[in-house]
Amino acid sequence: MPIVVLISANSEWRVTLEFLHPSQVFTTPLGEWFVGIVETHKVVFFHSGWGKTRSAAAAQFVIDHWQPELVINLGTCGGLEGYATLKETLLVTNTVMYDVFERMGDSQQAIDQYRAELDTNWIGENLPENTRRSMLASADQDIDFRNFKLLTQEFGVPAADWESAAIAWVFKTNGVKGLILRGVSDIVSPTASESDNNHSLWQTRVERILGKLLQDLPFYLDRFVTVQISR
Repeated sequence: MPIVVLISANSEWRVTLEFLHPSQVFTTPLGEWFVGIVETHKVVFFHSGWGKTRSAAAAQFVIDHWQPELVINLGTCGGLEGYATLKETLLVTNTVMYDVFERMGDSQQAIDQYRAELDTNWIGENLPENTRRSMLASADQDIDFRNFKLLTQEFGVPAADWESAAIAWVFKTNGVKGLILRGVSDIVSPTASESDNNHSLWQTRVERILGKLLQDLPFYLDRFVTVQISR
């Protein structure tokens, strides 16, 4: 049973291909994939795509197809000013979907339905440089600065993205061990987002962020294998 790494956005996938130089890339209806060697670890890399729908479908696909012992998601996220730092890595412990709105019943119950918790205890406390444990929120949208108070005060998160909550919910539903690592690519303040109408800014930062996540990946793979052997 291999380890599978999900890569979300198209630019993030391009960086992954350039970083690992796979000899052959395969296609499926849900995304491209290849087998890569990360130091001594054989890993399946899968382009799960952006947004909650495709991410959830892709996560379920790789679980059904490869029956992995561990699924990892690497990607970027937007950080909230004063709560996150540009280019830091968030090791995700809990996720919530902040675009779930229930108007016929209990809104909190609907939100809680899609919350998920990820076990990161097996990783230990000594994390790679500029990495910390954190909650993360997701929605099918870039962060709107007008949601700053909603995200920081109501949901208590330092950052948000498009995919993590959907992926984590699939992990939870299947009882599969999952790991989500997200690098902060841009900062949103209570009055503005630096990446609004500025996709090129995000693209210039993706290479460095994904490069660090891929460089840190052996640390997590080693920890996982060590824990498996010790059982």
